[in-house]
Amino acid sequence: MKVTFLGTGTSQGVPVIACTCPVCRSGDSRDKRLRTSVMIEAEDKVIVIDTGPDFRQQMLRARVSSLDAVLYTHDHKDHIAGLDDVRAFNFVHQRAIDLYLEDRVIPSIKREFSYIFAENKYPGIPRITLNTIENFPFEASGHQVIPIRAFHYRLPVLGFRIGDFTYITDANYIPEEEKEKIIGSQFLVISALRKQKHISHFSLPEAVRLINEFGPRRGYITHISHQMGLHSEVEKELPPNIRLAFDELTVEI
Repeated sequence: MKVTFLGTGTSQGVPVIACTCPVCRSGDSRDKRLRTSVMIEAEDKVIVIDTGPDFRQQMLRARVSSLDAVLYTHDHKDHIAGLDDVRAFNFVHQRAIDLYLEDRVIPSIKREFSYIFAENKYPGIPRITLNTIENFPFEASGHQVIPIRAFHYRLPVLGFRIGDFTYITDANYIPEEEKEKIIGSQFLVISALRKQKHISHFSLPEAVRLINEFGPRRGYITHISHQMGLHSEVEKELPPNIRLAFDELTVEI
């Protein structure tokens, strides 16, 4: 299985265009982050978690030529806004793309992309199949997916485990009973917005403690804002088994 970080950034804490902060001025490509998303390739199937506003650019940049399924963590705009661009894969595959999402996410999808669900559909609009999931294991493109309930302040969100890989973004709390699903993961991805505490996101120290709680072979930090600081400097503060993820980072699992 191969995992590619399509994007590791966030809309939060992004300075204005004319900003001269160290991250904006950085020449390190690891400091140039598109909105958070990840792609899993296994047994000739391609699964993407979340389609943010940068989805088209991310797929072009990664030279992705096929897509089998999309899993959604929650319905915030920075995680669903790029859905329209699955239409390119409709054209390539000549079929609808499977979406896996909680029932509570569907109204946002239908509101943001009402034309997809219109009675008289315009030619060429995205073709999707909505697969409603709950907090129970399900199958997507032949792979078992274990959802993990987490909370983004008061908003319920889902993380996902596929094999030895677990991915949880946009969260600041995971119930103890849900943590049991993470045990044994060899690769664990947790979001951390910045070093300081935040109302709805794990801070970097909190994410590090959480990763160490499970002791994976490798932990990665994603959903990183400019407030975190320079990639090269933050990495020096991390334990050897934990790294800041960066756009286009590929991990073989």
